[in-house]
Amino acid sequence: MTASLSPPRSWLAAAWRELRSFSGLGTDATFLWPRWIVLRAVGVVFIIIFGGIIHESDALIGPRGLTPLTGLIAQLRATPPGGVAAFLKNPTLFWFNASPWMVGVVQWTGLLAAIALVLNFWPRMALSVCWVALLSFADGWIIFSDPQVDWLILETTLLCIPYAPAGYRPGLGAHSPPRPIAFFMMRWLLFRVMFENGLSKIMYGDPRWYNLTVLDELYQSAPCPTILGYFDHQLPHWWHVGEILLTYAAEFVAPIWMLFGGRRARWFAFGCWTIFQLGIQATCNFGWLNTSAIALGVLLLDDQMLADAARLLRRPGLAARFAAAATPAVVAPIRNPLSRYGLPAALWVHWYLTIVYFVVLSCKIPENAFFETVNRPLRYLFSGFGSVNAYGLFAWLDQEHKVVEFCGSNDGGRTWRNYDLRHFPQRADRIPGFIAPLFPRFEAALQIELATRSKPTALFGLVAQRLLERSPVVTGLFENDPFPDQPPQMVRIQLYRVWFTDLATWRATGNYWRREYVGDYGPMRYLDAKGYVAEAATEFDQIYVKAYYGNPQAQSFLGYAYLSGEEGVERDPAEAANWLTKAAEQGVPGAQLNLSLLLANGDGVARDLPAAARWCQRAAEQGLADAQDRLGIMYAEGMGLPQNLQSALAWFTVAAQSGSANGDQHRLYLEARVDFAVSQAARQEAQAIQARIKTAKNLPAK
Repeated sequence: MTASLSPPRSWLAAAWRELRSFSGLGTDATFLWPRWIVLRAVGVVFIIIFGGIIHESDALIGPRGLTPLTGLIAQLRATPPGGVAAFLKNPTLFWFNASPWMVGVVQWTGLLAAIALVLNFWPRMALSVCWVALLSFADGWIIFSDPQVDWLILETTLLCIPYAPAGYRPGLGAHSPPRPIAFFMMRWLLFRVMFENGLSKIMYGDPRWYNLTVLDELYQSAPCPTILGYFDHQLPHWWHVGEILLTYAAEFVAPIWMLFGGRRARWFAFGCWTIFQLGIQATCNFGWLNTSAIALGVLLLDDQMLADAARLLRRPGLAARFAAAATPAVVAPIRNPLSRYGLPAALWVHWYLTIVYFVVLSCKIPENAFFETVNRPLRYLFSGFGSVNAYGLFAWLDQEHKVVEFCGSNDGGRTWRNYDLRHFPQRADRIPGFIAPLFPRFEAALQIELATRSKPTALFGLVAQRLLERSPVVTGLFENDPFPDQPPQMVRIQLYRVWFTDLATWRATGNYWRREYVGDYGPMRYLDAKGYVAEAATEFDQIYVKAYYGNPQAQSFLGYAYLSGEEGVERDPAEAANWLTKAAEQGVPGAQLNLSLLLANGDGVARDLPAAARWCQRAAEQGLADAQDRLGIMYAEGMGLPQNLQSALAWFTVAAQSGSANGDQHRLYLEARVDFAVSQAARQEAQAIQARIKTAKNLPAK
């Protein structure tokens, strides 16, 4: 009679049994239908990916796009260390040819391979083509590849190649069930995606994960929240605490329990993970990230579990199909040495690197010299290929949501028109739609650069440059072209801080967002005299550009700056007269008065008293108090006008009524020196002048 195991040893034995079962060892379970579903889901995701690339690639990396691919590849070639090491760091087919023709071949081939994968045609080859095509873009266009969205699907695809059935039309692949090592690596990937995201929140995360307040702000700080995200934000704090508990359940409890708890635990993990990912996708629009994560969750199931679920749902026909797949098939032994030994070796190396990343994450171990030296050769061979990644989404959330707006002007900066983004928040009365699993790379790249960089990057300047150059493919990235009539002369980038409104404000105004203008995000771009795009680095430069393009207020400001020698420029009366004349001709009263003073004094221009009087009168007729006082002096002294004390007194009276202290002093001084009749006539003339000015001000602007 054998002695029974002690409880601790029996528990360990049971845990080891379940862990082996989770890894696909020592179990009679089959996994044909879950594999079939996962591969079809991967194919659908790739159709979405390559459809988006085809839609945006010309604008992103085409010859007239933001970053032409030929320039990007040349930059990669010039980056040390060069040669083979540089290729291994950024492996892409575009090293060999970066022409638009090659881009078209790669993206359309990837799309066709994705369709073949969905149709279950030669799945291993289809997966390989999809992986190479996406990797070529991810490593070739650099800034337009999201580190989490793209690299998760790349690693998933790489592991799916040995996981997929062999053959051209394998069906369920009963003749080619997943090899234990390939099955284990897929489930290990799922465990890492689940557990590392939770672990990063604890090890490196936002303190609000500890005090259970983080989801009070998550939705309004997400790059592209949906209407459900808006309403979720309005729910009470206890609801958000429940969401945090669901997060912990999906990322801590579920991955640990599914290792040791058998099928019941895997059902729990599958349900919890699916609900969690659906909630994120419905509220936050993170592209195909959550779709891929849901598809990975299917790996927790087996054919027997699916058959049991179909019976529970009273679907006997479906249950029979699942049960038929659960019958183990006779599998021929693997005779190819490369497949028999080489593939497991590569997968174990992959597993080793994932362990390295996992230990670094979980133990906060710095990558010291020894650690780096040991792993450098393998990292060169694997990391650039998207084969090993660490996952840590939502570990740290932005404290605020910032957005940028591209604004252009074709009238010297007097009016600005917005280039509206298609999806991401911009207008106060519009909430982003449900775009996931689509992933708008252009807008996402702007948000990522904005959130992760402390200073504006070159991307924003490139967008402004292409808008000024009227690149149709870049303009087409926006919802509208605000300049169908006349091209813009200048483009500026404005930065806003945005928050959700409350429900009362939304009901009253229809606005989802409160917006606060932060300032210009980088220098204004403009077209110079030769038609080239240039930067206005300082505020004075911006004023100069606006003045050059006919903005009368800017011309007046510039004229005064050259007249006074302020704003960091040397005094130049001739240049002042040039700009003041332009502004005066457009009706700016301050410019008219300053030009009058230059003409009266012969400062920078030939002395011309009659012209000085005409400009002074035009400014006075517009209600400028200093010009009215100055015109009174010119009448009193006969400067460019016939001497007329009555008109002088009338203009002094008008200036005093406009708030000029000098005008009031001059009025009192002159009234004491003229007779009563002149004073009376001057009052009447002043009333007529005031009526004329008031009538002119009520006229519609030209």
